Amino acid sequence: MDDDNTIAITEDLQVPLSEIEFRFSPSRGPGGQHANRSHTRVTLLFDVANSPSLDDSIREKLLHELASRLDSQGILQVTVQDTRSQKQNRDLAIARFVSLLFDALQEQPERVATKPTKQMRKRWMEERKQHSQRKEERRRDWSKDI
Repeated sequence: MDDDNTIAITEDLQVPLSEIEFRFSPSRGPGGQHANRSHTRVTLLFDVANSPSLDDSIREKLLHELASRLDSQGILQVTVQDTRSQKQNRDLAIARFVSLLFDALQEQPERVATKPTKQMRKRWMEERKQHSQRKEERRRDWSKDI
């Protein structure tokens, strides 16, 4: 975090904390009475679809790249329950949120289609022949059993 009111994602993009909602709930797993009574699991909610701090191009890119992590309203949820401290889980949730958005905004290099070389095709054919021969050797000659 840069200061107390914003979270820096990139040099150009900063998200105000007022756009992020935190929900706390009991964490699962061992921990005895402490785990049963304290709400240490943190769920960070960020509305990608309606955030005023995102311009349209960034919003579209995030909606596309994070589509599998968004709910039907376009809200990103990051849940953390790694530690038994609510503050540490909250800090981890913010770090994961920053990492998710940063990675989603990176330009992916365009894949260049390549053809297999002659040597690769030759090697593949030899492997297929060896495989076929191995299978052929495993076959039983049923005509001898009669």
